[in-house]
Amino acid sequence: MKRHKQIVEENNPRSKSRHTSSSTSVVAIRRRRSSPHHLQRLRCVNTFQPSSLPHLPGRKRAITNLSLLTTTTPSRVGCCRRSKTSLLPCVSSSQSFPVTLNDYQFLDGSTEVELRLQLGGRNITNSRDIFVDANGSSLTIKVRLSGSFVTLMETNQLFDKIKPAETIWYIDEDQLVINLKKHDPDLKWPDIVESWESLTMGSMQLLKGTSIYIVGDSTEINQKVAQELAVGLGYTPLTTKELLEVVAKQSVDSWLLAEGSESVVEAESAILQSLSSHARAVIATLGGQHGAAGRAQKWRHLYAGFTIWLSQTDATDEGSAKEEARSHIQDRVAYSNADIVVKLQGWDSDHVKTVAQACLSALKQLVLSDKKLPGKKSLYIRLGCRGDWPNIKPPGWDPSAGVDASPGSSH
Repeated sequence: MKRHKQIVEENNPRSKSRHTSSSTSVVAIRRRRSSPHHLQRLRCVNTFQPSSLPHLPGRKRAITNLSLLTTTTPSRVGCCRRSKTSLLPCVSSSQSFPVTLNDYQFLDGSTEVELRLQLGGRNITNSRDIFVDANGSSLTIKVRLSGSFVTLMETNQLFDKIKPAETIWYIDEDQLVINLKKHDPDLKWPDIVESWESLTMGSMQLLKGTSIYIVGDSTEINQKVAQELAVGLGYTPLTTKELLEVVAKQSVDSWLLAEGSESVVEAESAILQSLSSHARAVIATLGGQHGAAGRAQKWRHLYAGFTIWLSQTDATDEGSAKEEARSHIQDRVAYSNADIVVKLQGWDSDHVKTVAQACLSALKQLVLSDKKLPGKKSLYIRLGCRGDWPNIKPPGWDPSAGVDASPGSSH
């Protein structure tokens, strides 16, 4: 059943009581407005002992370095973010919203977010009939019906991290109200969970108009993912393949046959130079060694935006994919210069949105890890895209001086 999301315009006054338990950080307050007598009698604090609850599924663990994106199972989203030569994790996401959940209300405050779930018709008479578990970026909500617990909401991919110890929940008439303290109070949450819709809305505040470049061995995959990202973000979709063919008045394949790959690489490099000053664009580049992105010395203007490498892999598990990613960096594969790496186990164009969502999820985590990155990209462009990313040199630095300014060189 489709979930109807509403934004709460007003926050009704209410009293809250807090209690901390060694077994859980969540509390329950049973409260009704209808009568002061009821308010006093039911305003109780409850903590739960794990032994009194049914066995709950274990929370999915964060992947240490790398996860795979299997396009045949779109519910499993995996990606890897790269900063310099280190790989950083992106967590697999799992979400459950049963059909009995008619709607929820969500409010983003300055330091916390509030979630209101309708409990009408469920005959919840005791706070022990509710189980709430919030931890890091996960949230599980269950209610007891006919003697057993039923999941109302379960996700290990909240829009951002929370402070679990400061989670408060209580019942307000026929609503379950959950207050989650934000880990980053400056980040606006479009929704309670990370989804395609919330990522496309939330990325606006993070990217600040910085363009995105899609690189990888497949021109077709680059184009499809770039198009999906551009539509979601409201960016301009551009493909260097189409631009090259307009300029040359012939197909890229014909060009390659007539003049060879070096001519195409140089032409695409010129196009990337002209695009480097463009904002709010998603640019799909040529795949393989026929394109400029496949040559490490041609990345000068790609650094003007956030680069995402769509890397196809035959790895059957995350361990081997991790080793593959390390070897690419050690071998200085040109694509390993990318800010983000998304590993693909196979490809199905029907699941292009799944791949695009993985890209946005990784982008969000990358920018949140260093909020100065969009400004740094802008500075790099203003100084002329001299190839000194990420160690930007002072104004007046001459890239022809022979100084190595590649990502491998440190400050």
